This record gives sequence, structure tokens and C-alpha cells, in this order.
Amino acid sequence: MKRINVIGTSGSGKSTVARNLASVLGYPHIKMDVFHWKPNWENASDKEFLSAITESTSGTTWILDGNYNHTQSIKWTNVDTVIWIDYSWIRTFYQASKRAVIRAVMKKENWPGTGNIESFRKTFLSRDSVLLWTMKSYKSNKKYYEKILNDKKYTHINFVRLTCPADTRKFMTSLTAGCT
Repeated sequence: MKRINVIGTSGSGKSTVARNLASVLGYPHIKMDVFHWKPNWENASDKEFLSAITESTSGTTWILDGNYNHTQSIKWTNVDTVIWIDYSWIRTFYQASKRAVIRAVMKKENWPGTGNIESFRKTFLSRDSVLLWTMKSYKSNKKYYEKILNDKKYTHINFVRLTCPADTRKFMTSLTAGCT
């Protein structure tokens, strides 16, 4: 495992797993959201976004944190491992809700230099709510990722599917044991 992409529905725990993997393996942790989000919750242009991903994944080791399915042809060119955080809907929604409340209370900038701060209004009363997005995308993401696991185009990729926190702890422990 040298070039890893951690995927999963919003709120599944991608960033936490990617950050922990980076710590254990000593690889750079690359957050796709940092490239995607500009000030005032604006999206980066595709050209800018794809260029940043291409550049950030040109190294020999990295852990890429994020989905953005339209970037797959670029980010999976050199990937050797895809880790899918596939927790239950209830677990994922709980984690997304907890994160949203903490972010709204803490009023901490989500991505450096953007000024983007989550609020209770944006989280609970907006059509752009991350919780609404999580509810709407969970099933379709699951179907999409299941399809990819069986796609012959991706047989060069080692897929790791973690279906609960216990699986994740076990996986991380196996990596830690391998590093001693």
C-alpha cells in the first residue's frame, strides 16, 4: 500500500481513517475538499480541481481522502489501494450529525483560507445541508461502490471494505503490527 484513496459517504469517517493511516504509514494526507472548496462555499473549477489532484498524487506515497467520482480517472491512475468506509446508514448519519453539530458550535474554519464555517442554519435548515446530502447519497454511493468493486477495469486495485468501526480498528492494528 503506497498510493491509497479512502472513500465513503459523507460522514462515514474518511478523514479520520485517512489521517490515522497517514500517521501509521508516514505518508502525506491529501484532503480533496481542500482543493474543491473556495471562499464563500464556491466550488473550484474542474480544471483547477483536477490539476491539484494530479499534482498532489504524483508522488510515490500518499493517502487521498475523498470521493468526487468525476475525478476517478485521474486519482485512480496510480492508486494501488482503495479503502471504502462502508458503515451502516445509522452509524454514518450519527457521525455526520455529530460532526455537523461540533463544527457549528466550534465555528472553526473547515478548510484553511476559505472562511467557510458551518452554521446550525446551513446544517439543519438549508437545501445544501451536509446531513441532507448524506441522507440522499448514502444508498446511491453504496450501489456505485459495490459496482466498482466488481468492475474488471479496476482489477489492479486492492479494495478494502470496512463495514464497522471494529473492522477499522482491526485493519489499523494489522498495519501497526506490520510496522514494528
